[in-house]
Amino acid sequence: MSPQFAAFVLGGVIMATGGPAWAHHSFAVFDTQHPLELQGTVQEFKFTSPHTFILLEVKGGDGSSMIWKLEGASPSILARDGWSSQSLKTGDEIKLTIDPLRSGAPGGAWIGQRTNFRSGRPVVCCVSDGF
Repeated sequence: MSPQFAAFVLGGVIMATGGPAWAHHSFAVFDTQHPLELQGTVQEFKFTSPHTFILLEVKGGDGSSMIWKLEGASPSILARDGWSSQSLKTGDEIKLTIDPLRSGAPGGAWIGQRTNFRSGRPVVCCVSDGF
């Protein structure tokens, strides 16, 4: 095999596999060392690939409200734990622990196991692994 052909093949492999890596972002933007507890009202639950989102209206101590954009795992990962596109509905009141954005903007990463209804009841309960 000539060096030119090997370079051509290598370039093709890099181009074919590099796109998904560039398209996917790092979770380094989230501060996992300083989790934050939030309570609020679901404005929208997006059960979409590659990541799910919760748009959560959170009221401040002064009565003002702010929309937090919370990014979660993929639908396929959440589905393994019993989540579906119907698990949360607009108007549901939830409390959850998130990993906030390092920038301080109203957003963060949410995890299904750390998400409950305001009453304390888990959004998804009692998933069995079949054993």
